[in-house]
Amino acid sequence: MSLKDKLIPEKLPRHVAVIMDGNGRWAKKKGNQRIFGHRNGVKAVRETVEAAAEMKIDYLTLYAFSTENWNRPKIEVNALMSLLVSSIHNEISTLNKNNIRLLAVGDLEKLPSKVRKELNWAIEQTSVNNGLSLVLALSYSGRWEIINAVNQILNDVKNGKIDIGEIDYSVFNSYLVTAKIPDPELLIRTSGEYRISNFLLWQIAYTELYFTEVLWPDFRKEEFYKALYDFQNRERRFGKISEQL
Repeated sequence: MSLKDKLIPEKLPRHVAVIMDGNGRWAKKKGNQRIFGHRNGVKAVRETVEAAAEMKIDYLTLYAFSTENWNRPKIEVNALMSLLVSSIHNEISTLNKNNIRLLAVGDLEKLPSKVRKELNWAIEQTSVNNGLSLVLALSYSGRWEIINAVNQILNDVKNGKIDIGEIDYSVFNSYLVTAKIPDPELLIRTSGEYRISNFLLWQIAYTELYFTEVLWPDFRKEEFYKALYDFQNRERRFGKISEQL
């Protein structure tokens, strides 16, 4: 019996988030520049998306480019933006074929106009699909999202659209860029790093964390299944004790 066959649909997460880490180190090990790793990481993205769709996961969020990534060397940022445009264009037919809807969250106005145009086109082209929702976190960070929400709330309070006393968890959540997306139950990070890196800080309050030594370009379906299998065998208590479950 394969690992995939051991997965129980009723125990799988509805939403999986992934910090795709290790492209640069993978390339360095092979004596190449960092962008070589990013290009080879596209295969891992494809396999992970296919695996999530096959297992009928509702949402898959990929941390594709953080707000901090803008501080990287300009040549790498430009190469990443170019790769993003070509990848979106090349994968659109596959997304539609597999009934996958594309979404994006982050400070998208900071993206180059060519990237925004390609991204918006792809989102529109897949908008009627109702299978897996593939969410790209671009120019995104958890702290940016929270500050952005606070500023919007303050502006609405100032304009009389909302009263301070009305602000609770639900109201605050509605101002986040992920407002229409459920919180992830599982967060996967590759490359052996054990940190969150400013990703979905509000949303992962009770998310199960899974870390693997595998560098992102080597991440394949079987690695995704390993993470799902680990998840389904965990006891999620949400502050309760085992006897209450």
